[in-house]
Amino acid sequence: MRYFFEDYSFDTERRELQRGPEIIPIARQVFALLEYLIRNRDRVVSKDDLVDAIWNGRIVSDAALTTRLNAARNAVGDSGQEQRLIKTLARQGFRFVGTIVEDRAAGPGGPATDGGESARMPSTTPRLSVAVMPFANLSGEARQDDFVDAMTENLTSDISRLPDYFVISSKTAFAFKGKTVDARQIGRELGVRYVLEGSVQSGADRLRVNAQLIDAESGAHIWAERFDKPRSDPFEMQDEITARLARAMDIQMVAAEARRLQRKEALDAVDLALRGWTVFFQKVSVAGAREARSIFEQALRIDNANADVLMGLTEAHLWEVNAYMSEARAEQVRLAETAMSKASGLTPLTARLHFCRAALLIALRAPERALREIELAISLDPDLPYVHVRAGWVKVFLGRGEETEGHLATAMRLSPRDPMLGTWYALLGLADLQLGRLDMAVDRLRRAIEIAPANELPYFHLAAALALQDRQSEAAEAAETGRRLAPIFRIGKCRLEVQSDNPVFLAQRNRIYQGMERAGVPE
Repeated sequence: MRYFFEDYSFDTERRELQRGPEIIPIARQVFALLEYLIRNRDRVVSKDDLVDAIWNGRIVSDAALTTRLNAARNAVGDSGQEQRLIKTLARQGFRFVGTIVEDRAAGPGGPATDGGESARMPSTTPRLSVAVMPFANLSGEARQDDFVDAMTENLTSDISRLPDYFVISSKTAFAFKGKTVDARQIGRELGVRYVLEGSVQSGADRLRVNAQLIDAESGAHIWAERFDKPRSDPFEMQDEITARLARAMDIQMVAAEARRLQRKEALDAVDLALRGWTVFFQKVSVAGAREARSIFEQALRIDNANADVLMGLTEAHLWEVNAYMSEARAEQVRLAETAMSKASGLTPLTARLHFCRAALLIALRAPERALREIELAISLDPDLPYVHVRAGWVKVFLGRGEETEGHLATAMRLSPRDPMLGTWYALLGLADLQLGRLDMAVDRLRRAIEIAPANELPYFHLAAALALQDRQSEAAEAAETGRRLAPIFRIGKCRLEVQSDNPVFLAQRNRIYQGMERAGVPE
């Protein structure tokens, strides 16, 4: 088995710990301790567990155990103060809390590092693995070097926070600074599938950043983007540019990995999780959520302790529930609760966990608690656009739809070409509809349908907005299209499954029901 975390690989067959191309010396007993923690990362390991596993039950002093733990932490660049990877829980034990990517197919033999053009990337390369090369300073001003280097480091940090990503540390990547090295050679030497390159050009009043993502196996260019920004506070510029780059790159790498999976015959749970999320984001609709749910369920039959799969299953169930189109609402909410509870026990609290929990709490008619979860998610990862979208969504159920636009503006700034953009416009249109801003509601709902025509719910909201404007024929047409896509949808079902008791929200919602009724949506 081979495990990847941060820029380390841990090979249990070859008994090697490697950071980039460098093999880290590690004592046999320390290796065994680290292996035991990694294999049991889904739970807290007690001192007795370690003694039984590593010392075969012999009496071991606390000092000896502490020495081995410190050595394990030191080997992976951790410390007792930081506890970034190996966490001590008082009076309970220890747990490996780093994000792990595992490759069960790994066997003897490692990456080719001789630089030969015919060498191919090994099958053990982690899926979402990338090296962010030091961006080039094209301004001709040496004083800009620090700004450009800091932006590279910040981008590396932003990408490393993305779930399931294997990102080479900036310290390792900076060894290539100023060198002309083919992306395929970088991929072989560092064991990554993708290389991100870029440049920064500074003018009198503008800053231009170019970035390109390269397939490190073939050398093909996957994506390129250019950002132009007026000069302002340098820290604000760095934050905005790196956040947008990280999100755009995330979208492109996931899409590239989905294309790889089409050529792969046997899929494991991680492959299926990636496929499920791709379907969920590309087929934005209840029908797409059902298809994704089927894929996540297949993944759980292979690995029922995969937190990413469990969160995907939660989201897929709740999309259907919160769109009022579930044929077994109570059962789907129960299944989502079970999956969410299990995911929470398998992984540290992250923005994604709080994000998923907020959707569950909306289904449980607890929008105030959902808002607290989203506020926690934003505090953990303010650069994740989806947490801002969900904040705006939750505000609708609290009768605070006037605040939704601010949250969506932040999300669109962070990810202006997001694959979920259609749902974002749909949410803006819903908020406008509830606030009686009918012209804006119609414009935004039409935009939502234009971007994501398979998404069912916006048609019913558009029908209500048009009917409230006395545009009866257009309203009837929108309602008919919605009914064709979602024959189960009923006004009475919306009333019965309403997600909030907030009086402002309920009054606004009743007006929408009146519009739907006028448009011909069945009760």
